[in-house]
Amino acid sequence: MTSFPLIRILDRGAVIFLVLLGAFAIAVPVLNLLAPAGSALHVPTYFVSLFGKYVCYALLALSIDLIWGYVGILSLGHGAFFALGGYAMGMYLMRQIGTRGVYANPVLPDFMVFLNWPELPLYWYGFNHFAYAALMVLLVPGLLAFVFGWFAFRSRVTGVYLSIITQAMTFALMLGFFRNNFGFGGNNGLTDFKDILGFSIQAETTRNALFFLSCVALILCFLVCRALVTSKFGKVLVAIRDAESRTRFLGYRVESYKLFVFTLSACMAGIAGALYVPQVGIINPSEFAPANSIEAVIWVAVGGRGTLTGAVLGAFLVNYAKTYFTSGFLAPYWLFLLGGLFIAVTLLLPRGVVGTIAHLRARRAETKSAAAASGAVPQAAE
Repeated sequence: MTSFPLIRILDRGAVIFLVLLGAFAIAVPVLNLLAPAGSALHVPTYFVSLFGKYVCYALLALSIDLIWGYVGILSLGHGAFFALGGYAMGMYLMRQIGTRGVYANPVLPDFMVFLNWPELPLYWYGFNHFAYAALMVLLVPGLLAFVFGWFAFRSRVTGVYLSIITQAMTFALMLGFFRNNFGFGGNNGLTDFKDILGFSIQAETTRNALFFLSCVALILCFLVCRALVTSKFGKVLVAIRDAESRTRFLGYRVESYKLFVFTLSACMAGIAGALYVPQVGIINPSEFAPANSIEAVIWVAVGGRGTLTGAVLGAFLVNYAKTYFTSGFLAPYWLFLLGGLFIAVTLLLPRGVVGTIAHLRARRAETKSAAAASGAVPQAAE
């Protein structure tokens, strides 16, 4: 008798994670909107946006863990897909400003008016519609990942060489987006957003809705990843990670598996970027910086790659630490602390936080089962 498909893909840890995340998604808006401002339970709107940013980072970390933890593809350029999704959403938000901009132009964004652009570039058309922008959030990062992966995986580029190429890709995009004549706002990027789907982006209800939607997106993407890695397809992915040549000799089209998962991961990163932009209020080329992609890899390493829940936990832990330490006298030393954290985790906790806990629990279970088996032998002999 087969169980319900959703139950089959979830273990106890995954269920606990989803319950906690669901409670978090509901509790924060409720405590922000319903708890009195002077109450100890009240969550300020600032923290709603901050937590929403953490959730978007967690979704980015989850996308990296899918390819690094289960396929062995270490991407140091996933920030590019995150930023492209953010720019797609930013272009939609800019088109919604209309005559409320500084120059009151009904079609051209303010930076184009300032730079004396005569008309709206062709690639900006359609972004006045949310459905089109949502499609571009998935299509642009996904198409870039597909084209990049098609050439890289067919050429059998692996290991550190692939990591360097992904880093070069995001650096090249950063340089391109810094140019004013590319039509993306140059180094200032896109900002001064007014509303989304007709709702004021500064309103408390809108910020809470964005936070809740970010949590829902994280839950849905987690379920997709969980279904993928617990299936037969996922077993092939792990085989590719552990012994790619042997998996290829068994007849599997390794390049196709890699290409599919890499493209899916890029789409997830694009969704994270699209949800991130309206909550922080700006998107600029600094999001393409290779350091951002490397930092996202550290989140996964800290939480535990190949665990899914560990990637989410690592994103929350590291970004909370970043918020805490960069607001005090330790701010100039944050990068040193981050580097030290990565070294410490690599040397002392190579499986990450969640991976180490799972390993210790597995060893304890093995010890108990071995002890029970050894105790059963004399009784059977009697």
